[in-house]
Amino acid sequence: MKKTFLGLALVATASFGTAAAQTSITGAGASFPFPLYSKMFAEYKKSASVDVNYQSVGSGAGQKQILERTVDFGASDNAMSDESMKDAPGKLIHIPTAIGAVVPSYNLPGVTTPLKFTGKVLADIYLGKIKTWGDKSIAALNPGVTIPPLPITVARRSDGSGTTYVFADYLSKVSSEWKSKVGVGNSLQWPTGTGAKGNDGVAGVVKSTPGAIGYVELVYAKQNKLTFGSVQNRAGTFVVADNGPAAAAALGVVIPADTRVSLTNSANADAYPIASFTYIIFYKDQKYGNRTEAQAKALKTLLTWMITTGQQYNEPLDYSKLPTNVASKAKALVNSMNYGGKKL
Repeated sequence: MKKTFLGLALVATASFGTAAAQTSITGAGASFPFPLYSKMFAEYKKSASVDVNYQSVGSGAGQKQILERTVDFGASDNAMSDESMKDAPGKLIHIPTAIGAVVPSYNLPGVTTPLKFTGKVLADIYLGKIKTWGDKSIAALNPGVTIPPLPITVARRSDGSGTTYVFADYLSKVSSEWKSKVGVGNSLQWPTGTGAKGNDGVAGVVKSTPGAIGYVELVYAKQNKLTFGSVQNRAGTFVVADNGPAAAAALGVVIPADTRVSLTNSANADAYPIASFTYIIFYKDQKYGNRTEAQAKALKTLLTWMITTGQQYNEPLDYSKLPTNVASKAKALVNSMNYGGKKL
């Protein structure tokens, strides 16, 4: 995804009943679903004559902006914790819109066979313990593959990132050392690496740097024609990220009513292990600030479309559709929206 694509802005007008109300539906947050949301919002304009302004600024910024009520919705690849929501001025709701996969992409000239990675090897690379591609732990996973002994350039996010959260969440489940030394978060104290902003930024570092490795959402790896490896799942199988294995991750966990759950290292034997929902976050009670009921209804209509009709755009862009049980929970959450206690 070229950085210029991040400048995409769509402005909205919505009509309700016999009166037309000028509205501007705005959202900000995760770069992880940006290619999908760009397509969704372009198609939504065609069918509903309503546009949406979405700024791809990272999950951390999306969470911050919805807390500050400067946008209609925030977007994040990780659900906000109870602690992070405790100071919110109202009850926040999360709905998943897609499942995506985070892949270890790399730049190794001459290597045409996709490499295999375990969680431990990925953790050790990002801990700075494995410094070259000629390391014996990488070679042991890839017998018969000639790997140039280049130094490893670790690429990682510099901004508050849901993709970082998902990747670190996975590493914390498979590496006790990572869990104790680095942990999980949108922003981390990295032991090593070159920082870049957004999934497109990390993809750019990998693409331009022989010997680089970076974690990016699957669609960014594909759009940038980056090679990415398979990752060993909990069942011991090396799985290449794709729609099916990413969707299978949701079948290996219990989905709570509020849908806030981690999908990494899923118990499903067919699952890709670094998968995640990506969420839209909004207020249950839409009556705040200068918001009108028309604005609230416009947001509800958009969200309903995203988890129903809009799902047709997920798989062509390398995101998994919501499983039926998850979609039904998301619909119930959207239907719980109100305006000053009045059901929308």
